[in-house]
Amino acid sequence: MEAKYKRVLLKISGEALAGEDHFGINEEMLKKIEASRPMDEEEAEKISKIVGLSAVKYGDLSNQASKDYIFDVDRFTSSEGNTGPYILYTIVRIKSILRKYEEIGGTAGDGQITASANESEKALQLELTKFNSVMETAYEESAPHKICAYIYDLANAFNKFYHETKILGSEDEAAKKSWIALLLLTRKVLETCIDLLGFEAPEKM
Repeated sequence: MEAKYKRVLLKISGEALAGEDHFGINEEMLKKIEASRPMDEEEAEKISKIVGLSAVKYGDLSNQASKDYIFDVDRFTSSEGNTGPYILYTIVRIKSILRKYEEIGGTAGDGQITASANESEKALQLELTKFNSVMETAYEESAPHKICAYIYDLANAFNKFYHETKILGSEDEAAKKSWIALLLLTRKVLETCIDLLGFEAPEKM
């Protein structure tokens, strides 16, 4: 079913956006990336194009096709709020945690998600269960904005869980393995959704 979703949604999103600097988005993203952390210029430019594309596509597709909206460069390129860069920052954060877990000797993928231990973990698990129904609805209604709304809610649920949980600092290895499994699933769902919307996440930002 995923391939069918992808054909429809990519037609809606428009492949012509890829690689172009619409409204100076890439330049704006480059400034923000260079200001946030030291980085090689070539790498910063590469990341700015990836994040810039997410800003344009997400900014467009998060609005209902039947409604007009204002193309606000500052808002679309923000790493906070309902934007493409915010979604990518969330994915990059998950990737970073998974890398650190393996650096300290853990093996991502050898655990299973267990019953939630707190409200934020439960909320994240519940958001993940909505994936199939959101995909069905978005496909049936040709409504990519519903995927955007879903991954924004999912990203918010993950970030709340992240801020309230010492994922790598826990001495409970069973809980840690469960959380890592939860992160893997969250990353997979987010990456599947942004792929359907026509953009990808870098390894770091």
